[in-house]
Order: sequence, then structure tokens, then C-alpha cells
Amino acid sequence: MYGGKALNLGFTEADSNLAVEHNRAAFLRQVGAQGSQPWPLVTLRQVHSDIIHLVTSAPNAPLVGDGLVTSTPGLLVAIQTADCLPVIVVDKKKRAVGVFHAGWRGTAKRIVEKGIGEMRRYFGSRPRDLAAAIGPGVHNCCYTVGEEVRHNFESQFAYAAELFHEVEESDPVREKYPMLFLTARAPGHSTLPKKIFFNLVEANRRQLLDAGVPANNIEASPLCTSCRTDLLFSHRAEKGFTGRMMGAVGLRSVD
Repeated sequence: MYGGKALNLGFTEADSNLAVEHNRAAFLRQVGAQGSQPWPLVTLRQVHSDIIHLVTSAPNAPLVGDGLVTSTPGLLVAIQTADCLPVIVVDKKKRAVGVFHAGWRGTAKRIVEKGIGEMRRYFGSRPRDLAAAIGPGVHNCCYTVGEEVRHNFESQFAYAAELFHEVEESDPVREKYPMLFLTARAPGHSTLPKKIFFNLVEANRRQLLDAGVPANNIEASPLCTSCRTDLLFSHRAEKGFTGRMMGAVGLRSVD
């Protein structure tokens, strides 16, 4: 159980609902959304999709999807992560915001690119006026994927080759006795398989650029969730028994 110390913000097996409710209240206070008139917190049942909701008030029923956009002041929209990326987009001129949950599936479905399209549609946002923040997530140092993920991106994105790199898996016996593997290869002495690493951060940065967001307006956290389990939650590194972080954004009322 994580309790309040780790600030788990997700209703998972890792914590009691009461502890998470206390953590969320502390989080809202910290971001200035828990004053005399608390801001409604709008979250999603996330399904690794490209579904994006426009919200103008707290919904009566839980929303299903992976993106939220709003121009309503006093409303906090949020997604939860524990390796996937939280991507926050802000339009200061039109006073509108969006937050998107980008794992590899959502990224392959272009959720961030589509999210900016929704902001253009609903609020008249111009991509050159947008600023984007990519929060902590699993980085290409730790994010191993299968060949099917690479094929998925290669079939859609011209720059896909730049998003992946391979590393040959280590073999302690081969490293200790390299001469054994310089002769004709007997069964079992074939080339070692290679691990495929995916750069999820760069994939989403490229989508922001393709949508028209200026490079200087995009910031990405250097923190890898899998490397920094002392500080962050990681579904992969912690074998599924972990909490959730929250990427949230809202608009204050104009005085």
C-alpha cells in the first residue's frame, strides 16, 4: 500500500480508495484547485484509444477515452499514467487546454495530433500559438517493444526508423568464452536475438511538430519512469503493482 507518502492518484490495487481520495485532495490543494470553491476534477476510463472529449462541466457519468479538451475556467482535466506519456497542450490566446494519454497504441492512432485538431475545431486554436509539455514516461533507454509495434509505426510514419533502435541481448557464456562462438555454429550457437527499443517521447514530439506546434514551444521531461521508480510510478518496472501519476491542466477565471 502506498498511502499518502507516494501520492498515488489512481484507484488501483496498490492502494485503498480512501488513501487515493486523500491523495487527490492534497494534489488539488497543491495545484490551487481546492479552495473555497473546489474545481471539479474530470478524468477518464482510459482505453489506449484516440477518443477525445470536449468537456464544459463535470460529467454525470464516467467518460471513456484518452483525451480531454476544455475552455471552461475552474475545471481541471486530467489523465493518469505510469509509463505512458501525459501530453498537455495550452492555447493562451484562445484560453483553451487539452490533456492526452499517449502510450504506443494511442500514439500510433495519432491521439496528440488529433487532439490539436479538436482544439482547432472547438476553439479556433492556431497551432503556432500552442505550447505543449510532455510529462514523465518510459524513455527509449528502457522501452522494449515487439516487432509488431515497429511494423505498426513503419506502415504509417515516414520517420518511423528514427524512433527505434536495436541492442543485442547479452549472453554471459558468450561473453566469458568468446572463442567458442568463432567456430562453425552448432545448434544453439545462432546469433543472439536483438531487443527493440522505442522512443515514445520523440514519436509524440514529431506529432506535435507535424500538427504545426513550433519546436521552441515543446518541452519534454527528461525523467524516465522505469529508471526512476524512487520518484515515479512505472507499470513495467514494478510488474504492474504500482500507483498512478496524474497529468492535469485547467484555466483560471479572468479577473
